[in-house]
Amino acid sequence: MTHLHPRGVNHLALSTTDMKHQLEFWCGALGLPLKALYWMHGVKGAYHGFVELAPDSYVAFVQHPANGGEVEFGVSHADGPGGEIRGGTMQHVAFHVDTLDQVLEMRDRLRSHGVQVLGPLDHGFIQSIYFEGPEGLNLEICCGANIDERAWIDPEVTQLCGITPEELEFLKHPEPFARPDEAVAQPTAPRPDNVRAQRNARHAGLMAHSDVFVWENFSETTPPVVVGR
Repeated sequence: MTHLHPRGVNHLALSTTDMKHQLEFWCGALGLPLKALYWMHGVKGAYHGFVELAPDSYVAFVQHPANGGEVEFGVSHADGPGGEIRGGTMQHVAFHVDTLDQVLEMRDRLRSHGVQVLGPLDHGFIQSIYFEGPEGLNLEICCGANIDERAWIDPEVTQLCGITPEELEFLKHPEPFARPDEAVAQPTAPRPDNVRAQRNARHAGLMAHSDVFVWENFSETTPPVVVGR
């Protein structure tokens, strides 16, 4: 039995219509080094870019040739870090630094690049600044300690979400998983709330491939530039 679960974000992929503008902002205003920029694997005409947060954590961008459309606040984008938006989309994303002094240093760096910044604000378990990135992205930089669930799980909100006491205990203490000797078979039907799988035949066909087929046919490991030893 193991309590294995994802330990962090390897990369957060954001859609863009202007790769250069995004990279200028994230590398210039935020100071994150560019680590990769190449044709996206398996997607004709699409670019993939990565900037580094930490040695194993990145923000990525996907510029697809069919990307387009205007920013529509309340639908495609939230109008600020507390604004409404349709379900299943990113409301805002927060990046971590170690100290409040570093939060303030990032505030001043951003302002020196002409970016308006709100904050800092103290939320109890984190202290944050808020600002807007290119194409209407809602962004946050914060510092803080690990969240104490005893203090920050509100019984009133829990009840409003329809979560019973028994369900709450499960959510707080997920069961460990015992991996079987054989790989778990792909489910034969999508989950009821997986809208894309219900409507998109291409996605259903993609998910029908075996794990071996996917590994052997979809993997692309050769970088675009040969680096001398």
